[in-house]
Amino acid sequence: MKTILVLALLLPAQWCAAQNNRQIIRGMVVDKLSQTPLPGATVQIVNTAESKEQLRMRRGRSAIRDLSHPIGTMSRSRMWDTRIALWQNVLVISGKETVLEISLEEDLRLLQEVVITGNENQQTANDGAIASARAFTPEDVNRYAGGRSDPARLAANFARSAPDDSRNDIVIRGNSPVGVLWRMNGMNVTNPNHFASIGTTGGAVNAINTNILKSSDFLTSAFPAEYGNATSGVFDLGFRNGNAHARETTLQIGVITGVEATTEGPILQENGSSYIVGYRYALAGIAQKAGIDIGTTATPSYQDLSWNINSGNNSFGRVSLFGIVASSSINIAGGNSSSLYGGGSGHDLGSTIDIIGVNYFKQLDNTSFLTSTFGGNYSASSQTDYGYDRRTNTEYAREENEVTRSGRSLALSYNAKVHPRLFVKAGIQDELIGVNLYSRTKDRIEADWRQIWDEDGTTNLFQSYLHAKYSMRDDLSLTAGAHAQTLSLNNAFSVEPRLGLKWDWTPASSLTFAYGLHSQMQPINVYYLQTQHADASYSSTNANLGFTKSHHLVLGYELLPFADWHLKTEVYYQSLYNVPITTSSSAYSMLNTGASFRPDLEDSLVNNGTGRNYGVECTVEKYFSSGYYGLCTASLYDALYTASDGVERNTAFNGRYVVNLLLGKEWTLEGTS
Repeated sequence: MKTILVLALLLPAQWCAAQNNRQIIRGMVVDKLSQTPLPGATVQIVNTAESKEQLRMRRGRSAIRDLSHPIGTMSRSRMWDTRIALWQNVLVISGKETVLEISLEEDLRLLQEVVITGNENQQTANDGAIASARAFTPEDVNRYAGGRSDPARLAANFARSAPDDSRNDIVIRGNSPVGVLWRMNGMNVTNPNHFASIGTTGGAVNAINTNILKSSDFLTSAFPAEYGNATSGVFDLGFRNGNAHARETTLQIGVITGVEATTEGPILQENGSSYIVGYRYALAGIAQKAGIDIGTTATPSYQDLSWNINSGNNSFGRVSLFGIVASSSINIAGGNSSSLYGGGSGHDLGSTIDIIGVNYFKQLDNTSFLTSTFGGNYSASSQTDYGYDRRTNTEYAREENEVTRSGRSLALSYNAKVHPRLFVKAGIQDELIGVNLYSRTKDRIEADWRQIWDEDGTTNLFQSYLHAKYSMRDDLSLTAGAHAQTLSLNNAFSVEPRLGLKWDWTPASSLTFAYGLHSQMQPINVYYLQTQHADASYSSTNANLGFTKSHHLVLGYELLPFADWHLKTEVYYQSLYNVPITTSSSAYSMLNTGASFRPDLEDSLVNNGTGRNYGVECTVEKYFSSGYYGLCTASLYDALYTASDGVERNTAFNGRYVVNLLLGKEWTLEGTS
């Protein structure tokens, strides 16, 4: 099989002579479904103003050395026996080698030559994602305005909205941000954000170092069967391998990311083993320690360490050790303080995140492979709120929260390319979840403490799935599957069918349809909330809550009207049920959870609430080429819920419409050597 991959190389603005700037590009080319290397693959590097350069890939792995190209964008490509895989905006810089991991999908047409024009820059890593899915790269996160080197904030620009710019919570189509699942290297993980509180999926600053990320997926509706325990969206992130041929160190400073150092390099070049480690420290904390006045003593301090150590390929398989450890704290003065955030009340917040995992990959034969991930999650948050008693001129603690959440996770998946037309994936994931909750509050300085939480608990969430993709024709593909999950705490159980259909209407346009039933357990703290009875005893009245469930329907249309342009529109409807609401008549619904920094403290809930979200989204994107790029998104939507009083209301996240416009221009500075 002969394969040609075409890359568009872009050089950032640099103060150097373009003709003397040279850098190494290396990488690996594999079949997307079976993950086997493609021997004999040919890479073409195309610029509109330059001739092609080619390199034959041996055993799917090779390098292109000493490249010298000006900024340029690919306008067309050729491929034999594979679907097209276009890599636009491949960044080549003078101080760092470019390492690519490239997946190609087989073309079912046995033509001598296929010539395709137009560009697609959003091919997801998960081949089962038919609709409402978007791939993003570290370059996207760092390039787009408003991204702040944070993948969650970048995702808010993909025809989505965020409730508050002080946090990076993602509100997907009017859903609560609690409905988002974070996944890392195949393992479901805890909320990877600094200043995170229990039961949330966002925070003030993301703890994920984008310099360690590889191309990842953001899914927002009717996602494939392998994803469970989420009702609105999935961040499926992956850590890249370090450079297995040369040692490199990157230093940078950012207002949000702080001072950062990333180092990577080979362990043993013979087998391709490598490491990559990145450390970040908050810039505001450094400024305070240096004695620089930034207008307040309420300085956010945070730091994180991320890594990925790859064993390389051998007869046993490939093992990767990855993780994140992070901590954050802030003390906001109260009382009569003249601090920028002071004036009557104070607030102390601290959080810790530990995510450690081991991923194992084994190629079974030329058509199948096995992956497994085992790891642990730990998150802790401490929060103290202060009140100010003016009668005694005294500050006092009025609320104290100490929460820890731990988990051990094991995920296994089997992937098989049964036939060029049929791909099957099956897997299980088991999570042992532990929680320690302590919370108390009082209304006045002389009042007694009222206990909210004082509980230790452990439960188990088991998930399994079966997913298949069948190409009925080269232009028509079907995905189908089912996901099942059960919670041992109260034996809640759910079976969820998933279905997707994609028709490539023309070479430059496609229609998509997807349906999925999705369910999610409640935030773990909700189950252990204690209710105080008249005899002063306590009980956990939320312990028997079942899964919140949601039907997703999506119809989409995509068009590649011109080179480097992409148009996408989707119409969707979502029906939610089994939503926790109060037994007494009220407007409370857990569909509004996440609208504030505080955890949900409502007790005596039952699964009788409903909700519905519907709308239309449109995205027009100009990929980076000719020195500029742009992204325009617009959404018209409604997000409604019905609580125990029977009244249908707007959710806390119903903004009805949102419009985003991002434009960027880059200039090349040329000097003399």
